[in-house]
Amino acid sequence: MPTAPSSKSSVRDVAGSEDLLRGREFLGWKLGLERMQRLCTLLGMPQHRFASIHVVGTNGKTSVARMTAALLRAHGVRSGAYLSPHIHEWRERIELGGEPISEAALAEALERAEQSAAVADRSAGAEGPVTQYELLTAAAFVALAAARVEVGVIEAGLGGRLDATNVIPSKLTVLTSVGLDHTEWLGETLPEIAAEKLAVLRDHTALATGELPEEVEPVVEEVVRERSARRLAVGAGAAGETARPGSTGSQAQSFPERNLALASAAAAELLGRDPDPDAVARVAGQLSNPGRAELIEGEPPEIRDSAHNAQGALALARALPALAGGREVIGCVAVLADKDADAIVRALVRPCSVIVCTEIPAEAIEGSGRPGAGSRTAAELASIARDAGTETEEIADPRAAWERARELARERGAVALAAGSHYLLGCL
Repeated sequence: MPTAPSSKSSVRDVAGSEDLLRGREFLGWKLGLERMQRLCTLLGMPQHRFASIHVVGTNGKTSVARMTAALLRAHGVRSGAYLSPHIHEWRERIELGGEPISEAALAEALERAEQSAAVADRSAGAEGPVTQYELLTAAAFVALAAARVEVGVIEAGLGGRLDATNVIPSKLTVLTSVGLDHTEWLGETLPEIAAEKLAVLRDHTALATGELPEEVEPVVEEVVRERSARRLAVGAGAAGETARPGSTGSQAQSFPERNLALASAAAAELLGRDPDPDAVARVAGQLSNPGRAELIEGEPPEIRDSAHNAQGALALARALPALAGGREVIGCVAVLADKDADAIVRALVRPCSVIVCTEIPAEAIEGSGRPGAGSRTAAELASIARDAGTETEEIADPRAAWERARELARERGAVALAAGSHYLLGCL
């Protein structure tokens, strides 16, 4: 069993919050809620000091969470959000008033969480010491409570049932999508994965769902019935209406539009009325969502997207023609070793005329909270792309690969795309 960090570890006696987080295991050797429940009890249950919305799903969680919090703010509700993963800095994961938490506030929240974690570790049984993710999640609850938010929009990190966020008394659950990802933990089939995510739904609360595969609908209906919950309409009607099974929007909608519709339904449930259309339009036009279909104007224009599984890559591929304004797209792609590289690369082959294949350095992965995770090699990705009939280049260094993609885009009047992993975006 892993050993607990020293009880003397704190934000004050190590080199800042990042070192403290790196001092704990990412997920631990045993998934479960026992550690998190003990930690939150020692902290005084900070997650009970604000209303909460729980956002789960394979893709789209961060976008929907950010949009929901922004819509609530636009209607005078003090809101915050807990998101994952981050791209550049740990503090990106906790948003207060639409901005990342300050370094000082994060350090203070982590200090409180670490003090309680040290106590919890001393009485830990077979479940082991508090993990990195649990410590950060608890710190997020502390920070949201300290900021006196009225509503916290909480994004699950992995699945739902055993995720550290599944200790909140949520008033609403949002299921954004269901696809094949993290199958080693969540199950091999879409219905199994849906059940894991829907396990967070509380009795007598509400559920809003995004566009879902037909085969998971029986699971959704069963869970809603067992929990005596209400399923909300998305994209039409007032809060509280029952959604049509398997239908939450037009296939013609882009995924940002579907995410906005889902966020609007979530906000409506908390507000008790439909959001003001002008407020929705302002949020849609002004909200910054780094690494999620992010368009950066320049020479050349850039699109950055953290699509890291088959479902996300396919959604990005469908959206690229519109995002790129019909221009040619030059891709720069890197994929983690435990992801479906074949599906991701093949999805991006059609919209990309050239794919510059690259790798994610081990230190970049470890620095963002995934020690031990590896990267597919540039050669592996290039082989997949060539087999699919696309021109490729191999450059192992991600910054050099990105500069090459941008160079090609400038020469051809094209758009440069970075995709395949949020770890790649963090390198750029």
